[in-house]
Amino acid sequence: MNRVKSLSNVLRDIEDIPDWQKPTTRQKTELEDIAAGCRNVLEGLKDTLEKYQELDSNSNARTFARKARRVWKRVKWEPDDIKEFRSRIAANITLLNAFNGRITKDNTVKLVRYQDNHERRAIIEWLTPIDYSTQQNDFISRQQEGTGQWLLHSKQFQDWLNEGERTLFCPGIPGAGKTIITSIVVEHLNAKFQNDTSIGIAYLYCDFKRREERKPADLLSSLLKQLVQEQSPVPESVKSLYERHKDKGSRPSLEEILKSLHSIATDYSRVFILVDALDECQISHAVCRKFLSEVFNLQNKTGTNIFATSRFILEIVKEFEGSISLEIRARDEDVQRYLDAHMSELPLCVSRNRALQDIIQAEVIKAVDGMYVPTRNPKESTWLIFI
Repeated sequence: MNRVKSLSNVLRDIEDIPDWQKPTTRQKTELEDIAAGCRNVLEGLKDTLEKYQELDSNSNARTFARKARRVWKRVKWEPDDIKEFRSRIAANITLLNAFNGRITKDNTVKLVRYQDNHERRAIIEWLTPIDYSTQQNDFISRQQEGTGQWLLHSKQFQDWLNEGERTLFCPGIPGAGKTIITSIVVEHLNAKFQNDTSIGIAYLYCDFKRREERKPADLLSSLLKQLVQEQSPVPESVKSLYERHKDKGSRPSLEEILKSLHSIATDYSRVFILVDALDECQISHAVCRKFLSEVFNLQNKTGTNIFATSRFILEIVKEFEGSISLEIRARDEDVQRYLDAHMSELPLCVSRNRALQDIIQAEVIKAVDGMYVPTRNPKESTWLIFI
């Protein structure tokens, strides 16, 4: 009788598991198998008890209880009949206790992981609320499929990609497509190294409208955040930085950010940093120069690869003297690819006339003059949108 009670208690413990600790699909399958064994032994025990039962249906409760005790007592004196049930009940209790222990252990791991993830999100958000992934997704969605391959296949890019501690500077006129090209490079790196956790990738899309991004500390915090996001658990250098400031409500200094950034960068075998539109990150040239100085210093100490775009601003161009350089311009093959994809959107008199399409494409390619963005063409009085 005690073993039956023990079995009942263990089953009750499992039923009382809180919702957040509910078993996984695998655990549910295991529990169903054990439960089936419990049902079998209990049903067999019930059948055996009924075999010995001599109670009539009209017995009152007190008489029933008295006779039930007699039945159980009689069963206890039939070792051949009950021995197997005792053994099977004990085996099921052992299985259930073992299962309960495993699920408790698993849930402890889940709880610790939940707490770690909660702290991880808090630390990452504390570093900076700015998230460039939204911009990356937006920019890459605007890209005409297949464009930008000229840069990825260029010798300059391949040299930069395959050698450490290299800088690739890509200047271009306004509207040349520098931002879209940057997003293509980010996408290419993410795809190439998606299964290699030893490679760190961080990028910035500078925008003169976003004042919160204009200080070197803000830009460097964004780089630090992205490199930390790829590591688990959060590196101790960043965790201790967070602990020092969270209760005070203070922000880390530039020196503290740089110290953590250097520490995190050394955890990777290679680091790629991409900065689009450097000309838009500055309130003054001194700010941009300070930011670049710290990024180049990071490169010297950790072998980081740097990719940057900018308009042709003399002060910025001078910062990249001696680096690999490749100008960004609207390439004929990219414009051609865009036009081929959109010819069907023109009136039927054009979409059904291949000769007319060739004339239009030739004139558009000539009029583009190295620019991708919507541009008013005074000769054609039309809007041109390419990437």
